[in-house]
Amino acid sequence: MRIIFMGTPEFAVPTLQALVDAAHEVVCVYTQPPRPGGRRGRELTPTPVHQRASDLGIEVRHPKSLKSAEEQEAFAALDADIAVVAAYGLILPQAILDAPKNGCLNVHASILPHWRGAAPIHRAVMAGDPVTGVTIMRMEAGLDTGPMITFARTPIEDKTTGELTEELAEIGAQLMVGTLIDLKALHPLEQDDEEATYAAKIDKAEARIDWNRPAEEVVRHVHGLSPFPGAWFELDGNRVKLLRAEVIEGSGKACEVIDERLAIACGDGAIRPIELQRAGKPKMGLENFLRGNAVTKGTVIA
Repeated sequence: MRIIFMGTPEFAVPTLQALVDAAHEVVCVYTQPPRPGGRRGRELTPTPVHQRASDLGIEVRHPKSLKSAEEQEAFAALDADIAVVAAYGLILPQAILDAPKNGCLNVHASILPHWRGAAPIHRAVMAGDPVTGVTIMRMEAGLDTGPMITFARTPIEDKTTGELTEELAEIGAQLMVGTLIDLKALHPLEQDDEEATYAAKIDKAEARIDWNRPAEEVVRHVHGLSPFPGAWFELDGNRVKLLRAEVIEGSGKACEVIDERLAIACGDGAIRPIELQRAGKPKMGLENFLRGNAVTKGTVIA
């Protein structure tokens, strides 16, 4: 098939690669514009999808908007059979949705209609959902409201958002390739809007850990925001990201260290850090962290 691919972050890269490996003709890739990055934050850094498309020798376009008649005409001129979308980051106007012969298909990282929106993986982990997955849906004007073509599930268990993103990216890639094999034989299922939940974009203000919450919720919060933006607390006036933790037996005043291995009391129960990261430093395991940052029992953290 002649395919336009639209995606931006690392999550979308496996789907692009899978389409190429399956011998589809990816005629163009649309992605978000390069952003300032690098060590000084001044160099323009292309998105992960942009980088992979360039490596594959595929034309890349990165308009800031698809609302203009010029952009829409350029898109339609590609004469695509279908557009495949994975975490692109722009709303698609109706003219874009209608341009490919078979419309636009989206790889969405949840079991729709649950967790429509920008941060479905983060929200599923933070909510304590036992399972999540990927849905292939036919796109329409609403936010992730289109008919569902197929889906696959996976357990969340104690996975972080980072780990789950990698897993779901691979699942989504294979699911999309399988969907395109006999697209016309599939029967899309309308979503039940009454069952819908929404995955709001993660706000960095959410990242500070609230030790008054039960230990289970604190761990879900930590894992849901790992690796980015990273749940954090203050120790000796310095910010420390907590990237992985576990619930343990113990109790005390919320935010108090209750043993010599950095067990921290919560509103109900306690947690122990497993992976931490000081500002400007690489992540490290608990033992390495304590080797250079001894924290005595009774310390109160913020």
